[in-house]
Amino acid sequence: MLNIVVCVKAVPDPSIVDKLKIDPITKSLPRLDVPLVVNPLDNHALEAALQLKKKYDVQITTLCMGPPPAGNILRECLALGADTGILLTDPAFAGADAFATAYTLAKAIEKNGPVDVIFCGMASSDGATEWVGPEIATFLNMPVVTMVREFVIDQGDEWVVKADYDHGYRKVKLKLPAVITVTRNLNQPKSLSFSGILKARSKEITEWDREELGIPAERVGLKGSPTYVTELSNLESRREVELLEGTLQEKVERIVQILSDAGAV
Repeated sequence: MLNIVVCVKAVPDPSIVDKLKIDPITKSLPRLDVPLVVNPLDNHALEAALQLKKKYDVQITTLCMGPPPAGNILRECLALGADTGILLTDPAFAGADAFATAYTLAKAIEKNGPVDVIFCGMASSDGATEWVGPEIATFLNMPVVTMVREFVIDQGDEWVVKADYDHGYRKVKLKLPAVITVTRNLNQPKSLSFSGILKARSKEITEWDREELGIPAERVGLKGSPTYVTELSNLESRREVELLEGTLQEKVERIVQILSDAGAV
């Protein structure tokens, strides 16, 4: 059996992004009071695992660190076809940077048991550091390939993948167990189905806090984050708008004049 862990992140719903507020003291984004959705690229990571499950004997565990409402994200993953879900939830985890997040996820993966492949989205929509996957691999002493867009060989303990590189790709052979971060070009995630939602009701979601993971308080959340925000400021965008009138030739001449005055031509 191939044991796969898919790391998913609960991120703020992009439809309410203009209503989000940053805590002025911690300078982090409170997630308890905002609607959460699955990080878009993590959907592609889960779909990668689900497609493997169609071909091979696969056990899929979804892993998420977040406040209690993030359990709904895991329930959605179970409805799509994942077998089990693990929610890492503890007030001590709040405010974690990529390093502290990766460390906490790695400890949970160790606690969960043997794993063959760890899938992550290449980046999160609210942070976009692209560090969590590689840092998990470092903590677990595993090889990692980032920005994977195609599986060439996905059988046995040696895989071959294509990963984005500049304007092309690199073809990489890696030995399992390994960490793989994926791009949106890898697949097309499927939508929820009513039957999947019904099946998810009988599937298990386990919750672990800091003590159950055996992690010292100084290694998680804000305390365990070596990177932090020192200052925040509001950015105001002020632009003057000019509506061009007249014939097409007159509009073109006016545009050229504007660009010339600005030193652009």
